[in-house]
Amino acid sequence: MTTVKEEPGLLDEYCQKIIQICEQIPDGINDKVLQNEMAEVDPKIRVQCINKLLASSKLDIFKSSEGLLYKLKAPSKAVNIRGDQEEKIVFKIIENSGNKGIWLRDIRIQSGLLQTQLNKVLKSLEVKKLIKSVKSVNANKKKVYMLYDLEPDNSVTGGTWYSDQDFESEFVEILNQQCHRFLLHREEKSNTNKSGGPLAVRNGSLVKISEMQSYISELGISKVALNKKDLEAIMRTLIYDGKAERLSDEKGDALFRAVRSPVGTPGLVRSPCGVCPVIKDCGDKGSITPATCQYLQEWLEF
Repeated sequence: MTTVKEEPGLLDEYCQKIIQICEQIPDGINDKVLQNEMAEVDPKIRVQCINKLLASSKLDIFKSSEGLLYKLKAPSKAVNIRGDQEEKIVFKIIENSGNKGIWLRDIRIQSGLLQTQLNKVLKSLEVKKLIKSVKSVNANKKKVYMLYDLEPDNSVTGGTWYSDQDFESEFVEILNQQCHRFLLHREEKSNTNKSGGPLAVRNGSLVKISEMQSYISELGISKVALNKKDLEAIMRTLIYDGKAERLSDEKGDALFRAVRSPVGTPGLVRSPCGVCPVIKDCGDKGSITPATCQYLQEWLEF
């Protein structure tokens, strides 16, 4: 088998081959694809090529359910900027931060620019609509910068349950009520058909997340499209409130059904706030807010 030591030029040839494969499969390739497409190449040499392409910023590496995934690195847009070198440097720094953005302080450190000089550059890039500033729920009165056409990550905006850094408790409460109403309706409908016995009645009361998603969408009570993860978070509020229970089907997918509690529960139990050990410090006058509460964030992301 040919080795890199015997013919050094082959390494570049194999690297080019990997680039061509990535161009043909833009969604990314894994080691299995490389093995099939380059079966004649020693696995150690393939690893050398991958490392070389990663080091030269020609490839990006991601984790997937099938292992490591390699994709061609998109060329930086900084080369197309019409401006001085300082704008290109700052744009590149912001570009590398992705949709999580970067703090002003970090831009200043990485660029080495003075604050007044950096402010001028940022203003110019914003006017050209190349970058934008976004308020972060992680720090009041602070902004992060990212490319203009990017959608901010949920870690920046707080996700569906936040609006202008404020936790939408009323919106969550409305969704909680409507989801519970749907579960009760399904249960009542199932109880009218007892021909199949108790098991059939019980199975008929079960609701899939996809069904709940369609129901909420038809109601039109949300200005944003709620995904399955959002609805699962709402269903957890019902579970914590003792009004629903979670089961699984044969595939392991979640199913939910109404639970009738003989005793009503206070509204705060619909979130971790009802059992929060630091609730006395929370609120407008406290040191903790919904945006900075680790208990609430863990619950929403559970």
